[in-house]
Amino acid sequence: MARKFHGLPPLTTLAVFEAAARSASFKQAADELNVTTGAVSRQIKALEDELGVRLFQRDKSGVNLTPPGQDLFSEVAASFARCADAIRAVKSERAFESVTFACTDAFATAWLMPRMPDFWSRYPGVSINYFVSDNVRDFRNTEIDLFIRPATGAWPNEETHPLFEDLIYPVAGPRFAELHDPIKADSLKDLPLLHIDWSNPDWPLWQDFLQATSVSFHALRGVRFSKYVLMLSAAEADQGIALGWHSLVHPLIQQGKLLRVTTLSMRDPIGFCIAWNRKKPLSNAATLFKSWLIEQATEIAQTSGVAA
Repeated sequence: MARKFHGLPPLTTLAVFEAAARSASFKQAADELNVTTGAVSRQIKALEDELGVRLFQRDKSGVNLTPPGQDLFSEVAASFARCADAIRAVKSERAFESVTFACTDAFATAWLMPRMPDFWSRYPGVSINYFVSDNVRDFRNTEIDLFIRPATGAWPNEETHPLFEDLIYPVAGPRFAELHDPIKADSLKDLPLLHIDWSNPDWPLWQDFLQATSVSFHALRGVRFSKYVLMLSAAEADQGIALGWHSLVHPLIQQGKLLRVTTLSMRDPIGFCIAWNRKKPLSNAATLFKSWLIEQATEIAQTSGVAA
């Protein structure tokens, strides 16, 4: 015998009743539930016997609900609808898994955001929460699932995967490049250069770049910025020449907002890695996002000629 919950008839019986009442046909209910018409009739008869009332009026034209049947159908249909809504809500919460991801302002603005539409189209059920800070030590926050940081040193309880090495070269806005054409390696020191005050002392400055590319210089002209994205905006606005990390400026070059000037370049001595806390297992959503980041990094490395 089917177990009763809260004094109710078996839920299977109520489901049969709801289908028969909704379609006003035992045969259609049987087809919908993939049972025989006789099975539907027996379930309805058992329900009527239990309740002590007739729920359907049977005649040659078919079946119709009696007043008690109409009252019961109204409540059962509403209850089933509420159950369906609750189940959809639970499924929706499970479907939209979230990942808390951390990176610097420059990485988020210049590298990640232009690529995110691809991730959203491929994984619409994954929601990314962004934690953006130029102080990478903030990324040790226990709520962060994945983060991108400079590939320098090892952190406690951390797993890492190399994301990409990078190529650094001078970039400028199209009008600036045209105004000062031709821009040659030995003329860089005499042009307005855009400088960045890195929070990480390992990131190269203009002095490091010119030394690495064997360009002699004395005092260097230009203005200073504390934000890399702001410096790139100044370069787009034809205010001077900036050092461009290929992974960050390549989209701007493709859009015609920046131009590579001179043939000088140097390998980024640091590079980037993706990292996570080994004591906090990655969720399925975080694993998907990590794999997607590595895929994107491989593609951008191929355009720079530097292996990921």
